[in-house]
Amino acid sequence: MRAVTITISDGENTLEQSEVPEPVAHRGEVVVSVAGAGVNRADIHQRDGNYPPPAGAPEWPGLEVSGTVLSLGAGVEDVSVGDRVCALLPGGGYAERAAVSAGMLLPVPDDMDLVDAAALPEAIATVWSTVFMSAGLRSGEVLLVHGGSGGIGTMAIQLARAIGCRIAVTAGSPEKLDACRALGADILIDYRHDDFVETIRTATDGRGADVILDAIGGDYLDRNVRSLAPHGRIELIGNQSGGRGELNIGRLMSTWGTIRASTLRARTLADKERIIASVFTNAWPLVLSGQVRPVVDRRFGFDQANEAHAVMESSGHIGKLLLVP
Repeated sequence: MRAVTITISDGENTLEQSEVPEPVAHRGEVVVSVAGAGVNRADIHQRDGNYPPPAGAPEWPGLEVSGTVLSLGAGVEDVSVGDRVCALLPGGGYAERAAVSAGMLLPVPDDMDLVDAAALPEAIATVWSTVFMSAGLRSGEVLLVHGGSGGIGTMAIQLARAIGCRIAVTAGSPEKLDACRALGADILIDYRHDDFVETIRTATDGRGADVILDAIGGDYLDRNVRSLAPHGRIELIGNQSGGRGELNIGRLMSTWGTIRASTLRARTLADKERIIASVFTNAWPLVLSGQVRPVVDRRFGFDQANEAHAVMESSGHIGKLLLVP
């Protein structure tokens, strides 16, 4: 079958189509015929040699797919061949077919485009596990999302809006902020021109944000702490601006604040299946009802995989980028 693999060309890591072995559904797994595969920053890190796949995962990138079930491994129940599904993967989604643990599947609604459904698993699992399961965001609280117009951000806005939260976002252009507003964001911050600490403090009458979802890292750390409401919670899920930041411990203590850092891919299968089960019970009804939908910027063919990565690296998108076999 065809897959998008990583190769070295002119001294640089790049993507190309290759023939790879067909996946096999082992016990507890299914094989999915891939309709679409989500593009994530983790894929770029893997391409560059900085984020190797977990043991046992395929060598090619791809953390989420949508498609139809082709075959079932032993012990799989409540899944049928032909089911429309999307799924979280440890890797290998950039391919025509993928083997997936049955515990990582989510049903795709009949009225949803099957390709677009590939935009959902990684974002909804990340947001649900951090903002809701870990930080415990509640109705009436203020959520600050850095990078509000990306795949994670657009999902966080929709989920927080659905439970009745006030939502603040940072983004880098009026177009991106307009997209966040359309999804339900209330406080719009252009990080190129505005001080998000001052803006969030002003907008909340000096109180600050109850939960902050941050994929930027680096020098945002101190500013995040200064933006916290009493008993505020910071969820760190990335370090796009660098792996080091300054922390004023006294300021964090004065707000009774907490900081938690996590990644999704490196979790155990059992942990990820627990997250997907919680997503299915608590968040997926919002998808089935249409309150939460995939936000897709554009689709690329497998032969355009390098272009898709270039768009993501330039942050030239709103929502998700998808690859289509």
